[in-house]
Amino acid sequence: MPRDLVRRAARRLRRAVVGTPPQPEPLPVLGYVVAGADGAHPASAHVRVVRRTEHLAATGTATVQQVDPASFVDGTDRTPYTAVLVQRDILPRSTVRPFLDAAAARGVRVVGEVDDDFFTESGRARLARAEYDPDRLASIDALVRGADTVIVSTPELAEVVRPVARDVTVVPNALDPGLWTPGPTEDDDDRPDGEHRVLYMGTLTHAADLELLRDVFTDLTTADGTPVRLEVIGVTDDEAADWFRRIEVPDGHYPAFSRWLVAHRERWSAGVAPLRDEEFNRAKSDLKFLEYTALGLPAVVSDRPSYAVARSHGAVAVADDVDAWRDAVRAAVESGAPDERAVRWVTGERTIGRDDDAWRRVLLG
Repeated sequence: MPRDLVRRAARRLRRAVVGTPPQPEPLPVLGYVVAGADGAHPASAHVRVVRRTEHLAATGTATVQQVDPASFVDGTDRTPYTAVLVQRDILPRSTVRPFLDAAAARGVRVVGEVDDDFFTESGRARLARAEYDPDRLASIDALVRGADTVIVSTPELAEVVRPVARDVTVVPNALDPGLWTPGPTEDDDDRPDGEHRVLYMGTLTHAADLELLRDVFTDLTTADGTPVRLEVIGVTDDEAADWFRRIEVPDGHYPAFSRWLVAHRERWSAGVAPLRDEEFNRAKSDLKFLEYTALGLPAVVSDRPSYAVARSHGAVAVADDVDAWRDAVRAAVESGAPDERAVRWVTGERTIGRDDDAWRRVLLG
């Protein structure tokens, strides 16, 4: 018998005896709808959605892809999604219902994601001052009411959302170790001498919170008389104030911004996160504490529900008292490093891949 026929017969015999090797199960497909594209997204999209989905893909847990809402609704995109995650107001108000209907017709679960109080009267008023127009707020409301479940960042926000949503799951914020792991530092050519610098960063929704620090930093010095200067990134568009210094960060989306902060972390001795005692702020997360700790900075924060857990892990939570804040900032600057408990907690429990698996479970089961 020709040799090639012998080989074929042997292969057939092996298949008959051993059987066809089992084929691996296809990975679930997670779609996500966020602002931006090609890796350039708003910070909230990176923190709450993009970095986590990339981790799922990198670990072989799921196949992930950004969804074009128009293609999803008109049927051009026929990807067999297990679920689609939609972040806050990315869908125009007129598109929310068609999107939800298209998902229901295909048996695709829709998971909404919100990380702020978009629902109480005071919360909406504050967001309106930060240029959230009524259509954006209406879009979020329609999504949350129609989604199969909604992911939020804090238990307090869950209480706000629960009366509106069908189902709510709390997934605390976590940092991407690829962005927030310290590496080599860079020099600041314009770094002032003879002073300590304290960092406050945030979005324009925190402009009112900034005012809590005015009397705190006025003529503040350490015990040896060295001035303590507040430096602000974002937070306010007030360019005329003389009691803090505005820092302009080079253009770039969130990963570039995070890496810039990490590379320039030696510029600051501490970080602060003030919050007014307002309904909107009670639903805020402890993200700034996580980021300051990752930068190697001790964090002084307002004693609010947002930081209740962080307080037990090394955050210095201060009541609304100017002298108490001055003392706490001074002590933080003089220490120059975060509490060891904070470092262990942030790296061990609030880092993507090391936090618990609630985010994957709610999306993929």
